[in-house]
Amino acid sequence: MYKPLSLFIGLRYTSAKRDNHFISFISLTSMIGLILGVLVLITVMSVMNGFDRELRQRILGMVPHAVIKSHNPMSSWGEVKEFALQHPQVEGVAPFVYAQGMATASGNVHGIMINGIDPEAEKGVSIVQDHITSGSLDDLKPGEFGIVLGDILASYMRARVGDKITVILPEASVTPAGVFPRMKRFTVKGIFSVGAELDSTLAIINIEDAAKIKRLGDSVEGVRLKLKNLFDASKVSRTIVAELGSGYYASDWTRTHGNLFQAIQMEKTMVGLLLMFIVAVAAFNIVSTLVMVVTDKKADIAILRTMGATPGNILRIFMVQGLFIGVVGTALGVLLGCLLALNISDMIAWFEKVAGIQLLSSDVYFISYLPSDLQWGDVGLISAVTLTISFVATMYPAWRASKIEPAEALRYE
Repeated sequence: MYKPLSLFIGLRYTSAKRDNHFISFISLTSMIGLILGVLVLITVMSVMNGFDRELRQRILGMVPHAVIKSHNPMSSWGEVKEFALQHPQVEGVAPFVYAQGMATASGNVHGIMINGIDPEAEKGVSIVQDHITSGSLDDLKPGEFGIVLGDILASYMRARVGDKITVILPEASVTPAGVFPRMKRFTVKGIFSVGAELDSTLAIINIEDAAKIKRLGDSVEGVRLKLKNLFDASKVSRTIVAELGSGYYASDWTRTHGNLFQAIQMEKTMVGLLLMFIVAVAAFNIVSTLVMVVTDKKADIAILRTMGATPGNILRIFMVQGLFIGVVGTALGVLLGCLLALNISDMIAWFEKVAGIQLLSSDVYFISYLPSDLQWGDVGLISAVTLTISFVATMYPAWRASKIEPAEALRYE
């Protein structure tokens, strides 16, 4: 006799053709429900992981992890830089000058954020150098008033490398002819693209040029820090400021983009829980399937009991049948879900190209494409939860089957 007996009979029941086609249909529906549930869960979790990754790598690769400023223009920023680099969590330090203004070229006007940088020091704290599509940060020579634009901003301004644009600051200059806004002519030295909203607002110039147009002399507005662990930004920046003494204060990315990161984490959790209801619905189908199978197989159960099968054997027979649906549905769902998660970015890009539309615009979202990051930990968790739900779903019908009395079942046969 084939051992174990419960596994043998349970698999026979699963593969056998039934006269009751409705039961077969419900079994197939249960399996399809599990496949779809697992597939959607893996895909959605991968997309949420992708947004999380892009926020960390692209957005937080461009904006400071933390900044240290003083209440007055920082003339001794070199000392602050050397002091900050002594902290074990700090990987890079670079000075900056920020300004907000408007850019105009070819009859177009657009609001911009101006970031005055030291091109060499900036490479240690920002990813912008890796995303330059034309030109280079090294072309931002002091005194030449060069500017590097985001690609979307450059398209708004209809500007290319070598073109001239005028930057207008919201500060007035008093001249003998009257009061005029402060303006300066810049030459486009490069264009970058990080695939984020910064592409439409950020302009980069040399820090010495920025200090001149803001009349800071040799001072800067602060220094930005790149940290080994960006989640320690608040604690590390506060520690450095406390050791620097009075006159300094710190800010970090959690104040500017923290809500966005928390929203992604919360959405990932809530979407995962909501989509798990798809798996739960499929599990309820397993319950209904097995209840109908038990009703259909009452005579077989009675015969097995008279031949010496124990209630435990009957219990395991129908648990095998329910778990078969769960295991096959989960396995196919994991396979299809992984394939979709690994290719969904390319599929959406292809659809946008064919349809001539853009589903994600950097004007609305913080990135302009659909990211995906398949993490095997999520796949394992989804598989484990699905199999557990499938196992629990088999308990009640299998228990009902084990309680069938042979005499009662065969009375009307």
